[in-house]
Amino acid sequence: MVFYKKLLATDMSKLKPYTTYYPVQYDYVSQLPESWKLLPNLAIFQERKERGFELEELLSVTIGKGVIRQSDLDKKDSSTLDKSKYLLVHPGDLVYSMRFRQGASGYSTYKGIVSPACTVLRPKAEINQRYYHYLFRTGFYKNYIERFSYGIADGQIPLRYVDFKRMYSIFPPIETQNTIVEYLDQKTAQIQEFIAKKERLVELLEEQKQVFIGKIFQDFDSSKTPLKYLITKIGSGLTPLGGATTYVNKGIIFLRSQNIHFEGLHLDDVAYISENVHSQMKGSQVKFKDVLLNITGASIGRCTVFDMKKEANVNQHVCIIRPNSKMSSRFLAYYLSTTEIQDEIKNSQDGASREGLALSNIRKFQIPNIDKQNQQIIVEQIQNKASEIQNLISKAKLEIEKAKEYQESLITQVVTGQLQVPMSELGLEGLKENRIIKSSSSGQEVLKSSNPQILISSNPKNPNPDNI
Repeated sequence: MVFYKKLLATDMSKLKPYTTYYPVQYDYVSQLPESWKLLPNLAIFQERKERGFELEELLSVTIGKGVIRQSDLDKKDSSTLDKSKYLLVHPGDLVYSMRFRQGASGYSTYKGIVSPACTVLRPKAEINQRYYHYLFRTGFYKNYIERFSYGIADGQIPLRYVDFKRMYSIFPPIETQNTIVEYLDQKTAQIQEFIAKKERLVELLEEQKQVFIGKIFQDFDSSKTPLKYLITKIGSGLTPLGGATTYVNKGIIFLRSQNIHFEGLHLDDVAYISENVHSQMKGSQVKFKDVLLNITGASIGRCTVFDMKKEANVNQHVCIIRPNSKMSSRFLAYYLSTTEIQDEIKNSQDGASREGLALSNIRKFQIPNIDKQNQQIIVEQIQNKASEIQNLISKAKLEIEKAKEYQESLITQVVTGQLQVPMSELGLEGLKENRIIKSSSSGQEVLKSSNPQILISSNPKNPNPDNI
């Protein structure tokens, strides 16, 4: 919070609006500084469709990092063996994928190839490509993209180039683009460094909590019993017929894996189903004090206690474990979160993808034979210490979110001309080195159109993409 408030009080206060603006009648911008334009993308970019470069390095277009090497991703390469139709990317090109509206776009510093589901853009006008890297990844532009995209895959609705070129983008003078890029590169680097440190702090605190919980259980030297003898129910849920189309605005809580966390339930994006659907899913109805365990996907192993006195149901990615009278729900949830059990979960997943935990394996988990009274003592000891650590984790996560919000706000206000970057905010050496980013398949420094001031619409202050 201190970092966020300091930035808000210093950086933002140094940025003032431009002296003169003119009105623009368009859906995502109402005014622009004098000498700025709103141009159709057709006037700024040209699609690059070069194929047959199978031996070039494979690149990936990500939501978080933009265009990176596929080898730098922490996941298995899922590309096809035949890469003859993959698209060539030159350094300086901009690339977007089917997840463009979620932020999967960016400026490439690499030469390589991307999936044919991507779109590669090379500049036609004199631009700093990194300005558009920032512009395309803003929240308002991602919402704008959705108007021109279509398809049936949720989150992966494609934006064809024929539609992209009809869209309009802000076009500041090249010197202004350079200034903006230099400033944002500096500031986002500072913010990302802060976020990385806070994320590392969260990791260390989580490790500290796990070590503490494990030590508490180790101090109680006892024999163990398979979990199946300590429960009255174990079973996973299911997705209602019709999937997400059956969700309602209000009704019975429908818990999914994203709602299950070690520190408790996260209900910000919880789904709801009707009472009728709930009654048809009797086998996956949740009861007070059930232990919920994620059994598939990236969050496999996360667990918590359902401590709400409300009706609820779960989908197939969540397992319901109902302890018997000898077992405390909270005690069981804490023990399932220990490194010992979490390692066992990782080592016992079923299937080729190794992303599923079988109920038969869960039943075999060895649970300490500790009487109910001592279970409660352990729970209280863990809760007291864990709550202290969790408060620190929550504080760090809040600072991360605030920093991200600040970064989004800063980028948006600068790239749309709401705030001007003063030269005093820039290092002169850095500015000299970051004038116009080079990009050209022919080796030229800058790709220019014959008329970089070209406007497709006859009225640049009231552009209509339907005229293109």
